[in-house]
Amino acid sequence: MKRLLACLLVLLAHQMAQAGNLDFLLGDDKDKDPWKESDYKLPLFPQDANLIEFYVGPTETAKFYIDQNSIDAGHDDGVVRYTMVVKTAGGATNISYEGLYCDAQRLRIYATGRSDGTWSEARDSEWKAMAGTNKREQALARNYFCPNFSPIYSAKEGIRALKLGGNPDVKNIDSP
Repeated sequence: MKRLLACLLVLLAHQMAQAGNLDFLLGDDKDKDPWKESDYKLPLFPQDANLIEFYVGPTETAKFYIDQNSIDAGHDDGVVRYTMVVKTAGGATNISYEGLYCDAQRLRIYATGRSDGTWSEARDSEWKAMAGTNKREQALARNYFCPNFSPIYSAKEGIRALKLGGNPDVKNIDSP
């Protein structure tokens, strides 16, 4: 009797799959709206007085900064946006306006800074997987702006994390 019931359930599931309707087994996600990025605007160009340095790793020779006035926690879409300033050991400075989509572990560069203090829209401004990006964005996401893969709640929380050298909400996966 149990075998017959099991066979009937398998047959029913097969028939439902053929009809393209497994919602009764998998749950119905059709009512959920797909993720949509909110509109954004480029921030004011960064000033040295507003920069907060953050730690990337022991092998890095460049210095990495976030403009505290540019941090946007992105409550509408879960994207944390910020201006990053990189000062190399050789004296070069690179500036970019970026976004971290914490839930999906993705990065987007919106614009780069010019030497005349203006922004240039990025040519390839698509969302990219964090796994293939520079260590600086991975460190920023993991330790400061995306604790436990969730976006910070406010710019104030991001500034606090930068000043403390890490977000206190990050769980240490190495701890017992």
